[in-house]
Amino acid sequence: MVDVVDNVTRSRMMSGIRGRDTKPEILIRSLLHRHGFRFRLYVHDLPGKPDIVLPRYHAVVFVHGCFWHGHDCPLFKWPRSRPEFWREKIKRNQENDNRAREALLASGWRVGVVWECVLRGAGKNIEGVAQSLADWLRSDTPLIEVRE
Repeated sequence: MVDVVDNVTRSRMMSGIRGRDTKPEILIRSLLHRHGFRFRLYVHDLPGKPDIVLPRYHAVVFVHGCFWHGHDCPLFKWPRSRPEFWREKIKRNQENDNRAREALLASGWRVGVVWECVLRGAGKNIEGVAQSLADWLRSDTPLIEVRE
């Protein structure tokens, strides 16, 4: 299938996608705040620059977009244009995610990952996601992945 917009327009559209303060991140932050959790954002001296850092719980939360991190879910579809570029890009993102997760766990941080797909679409249990995160933060489990 041919792209419906020209290369210049597609490039402009893709460059406009934010890497921080995305709708899923803001939703997770709001849910955590409503449950009484206080946090810091984008601590750059931690591996992977986590989206949310909860120092009191020695925990970090990454909010992953399904496309950019290659999640195996209905939201993710391989692009048809420049497939070799996108396969390499997404593979590199996944490798960086794994390295950051391992480095954080090795240094004693607890790691949570929330996937975009659990937050989008009709019938999603947003409060269930919030409760899962709250339960995890109050436990001593080192890793949680909230996915569809």
